[in-house]
Amino acid sequence: MEGVNMKKSEGKIVVAVDESEESMYALSWCLTNLFSQSSNSTLVLLYVKPPPPVYSPFDAAGYMFSNDAVKTMEKYGSEMVNSVMQRAEAVYSNFGSSINVQRVVGCGEAKDVICGIVDKLRADTLIMGSHGYGFIKRALLGSVSDYCAKHVKCPVVIVKHGEEI
Repeated sequence: MEGVNMKKSEGKIVVAVDESEESMYALSWCLTNLFSQSSNSTLVLLYVKPPPPVYSPFDAAGYMFSNDAVKTMEKYGSEMVNSVMQRAEAVYSNFGSSINVQRVVGCGEAKDVICGIVDKLRADTLIMGSHGYGFIKRALLGSVSDYCAKHVKCPVVIVKHGEEI
């Protein structure tokens, strides 16, 4: 978006972050284009963990799940949250220490959690990265960003990674 003069924002700006390079690029874009050193805005980093699987004592083949396997999956989820937030911190730390940052972690279906939290926080803007899915893949899998753009009450900016433009 070179050459575009966007108004620096004040309020709550939610950036949906995940494991992808696209979400970190969207965070960097947001900081470059929507924050200034004198900004009073709050940057809300939102990560959504997938919903926990529904366990029965037996899997489809009739083998029993152990508590260790369940604990390992839960530990992996927590480690993923920490990893994503550390990557996001590395991105925003390059933009100065005066940024107010709030970390929010939700759990469930990404599109529903993002829309719910954005509304609950009364966010002024939602920033999301684009995974660059083509028409067929988007039609089969759905697009979280398309869904959020249609359902949240605030403006949504979907940031395409440089290679997608």
